[in-house]
Order: sequence, then structure tokens, then C-alpha cells
Amino acid sequence: MSSQHAHDTPDVPAVGADSPFRQEHAARDEAPQFVLPLVVRIEKTAPPARTDALETAARAVLVLLSDERARGAGEWAAAVRDWQDARIRKVVRRARGAEWRKAETLPGVTVHGDTAEVRVFPPVPLDGWPRELAKLQVSGTDLDDPGPVPAADAAELPVLWLNPDLDMSAGKAMAQAGHGAQLAWWELTGPERTAWQVSGFRLAVRTAPRERWAQLSGSGLPVVRDAGFTEIAPGSPTVIADHPSLRARR
Repeated sequence: MSSQHAHDTPDVPAVGADSPFRQEHAARDEAPQFVLPLVVRIEKTAPPARTDALETAARAVLVLLSDERARGAGEWAAAVRDWQDARIRKVVRRARGAEWRKAETLPGVTVHGDTAEVRVFPPVPLDGWPRELAKLQVSGTDLDDPGPVPAADAAELPVLWLNPDLDMSAGKAMAQAGHGAQLAWWELTGPERTAWQVSGFRLAVRTAPRERWAQLSGSGLPVVRDAGFTEIAPGSPTVIADHPSLRARR
């Protein structure tokens, strides 16, 4: 991932050889490790659509990163800095009913999609989850789309392209989409970030056709490479962040 615009975004963490998404051991592995918790609401009678859940999770990450509480001297800023100084981990858990209502009492932000609700919380130590979140299930978070997903207009809309050769659960894919959104955010200039925020962080998450994935892989756009903690092999490219502003600079 390029860091050519770091001068416009002073809170961008180190990238490149010491990228927080690389699987190799690096200096950031010596730092205390934090995780960004996301909880998706999945009621038995009305589960969200898969694509909407992925897009809502990606927007939730951006909402947190742009929140005043996560910047400068904000109450979440230290936790966000500690998290970004180590490996960038995100874990998606699911909740319903009373579990969801308890999760909503904790500091965080709930982001709404068309059918999905995702609550994002400030980063917590890897072994220091709040009790209300620690008991939520992480495995088995899978969802379906009720019908064909319409094509995304990549000319105008930021698109997070999923690797067509990987089979990921909805929870895993939500975390990876969040990674992709975060990589795009880091590379944007201040005005570009503002414009995206003003739009409500409009974006799409789609599985790339194989020919498109091959083209994108050589484009220089930000690529998420998984650390291999769950589901897929270390170093697997999972998402390419295709933001129009970034594409224009390639």
C-alpha cells in the first residue's frame, strides 16, 4: 500500500514493509495487541441481507475512524492509536434480542443499512473484551442475499472487491470489508476524506469477476492480505479497495 499522501493525513500509521496487514513478523507485533469489535444484529425472524451487512460493517469502521472521539484528544483516541500501532484486527460477533440491547449500552456507534445494523466499539485489548461482548458468538455468522445483487458503478462509487477464489463466512467477509475501507481511508487526502464522509460513506461491496480481479491485482490499489488467524491461509489477498480518488492517481 502506498503512503504517498501521508503528509495530508498526519494520523496515518506506518504502512509498506511494516504494514499492519502483512502476515510476516514485524516490529508492530511487539506492541500490545488490540482488536476492533463489531457486532451485527441477527434476529431469527429477520436476518439482514449478506451484502448489506458487509457494506454496513465497512461503513461502521469509517464512522469510527472519522468520529471526533477517535481523533486528537478524544476519549477513544488513545485506544485507536494503540490499535493502529499494532496489527489491525477486527472481530465480528453476532447478537439478537437482549444480547443486542446490552451491546447497545456500551460506548460505540450503531450504523444502519437497508436491512443491517452493525455496532462498532472503540478498540479493546485482545484479551480484554467487555463481558457483554465476550460472550457473544463469533462462529457461524453467515447470511444470504435474498436475490441477485445489482452491479456497482465503480466509476463513481467506492467498491470493495472481494477475492472470487475465497470462500469466507459473512462474519469474516465483514471484517475484511472493514479492512479494505480502512486502507482506502488511510490513502485519501483530507478533502477526499471529508467528501466521502459527507456522502455518508457511500460504498459497495461486491465479489469481483475473475477477470476483473486479475486486472485490479496489478492496479496498485490497496490490497488487504489476511494474517491467517481464521478461515483462510496467511497472506491471502481478500479485498481490493477501489476508490475513484485512488484510481485517478494510479
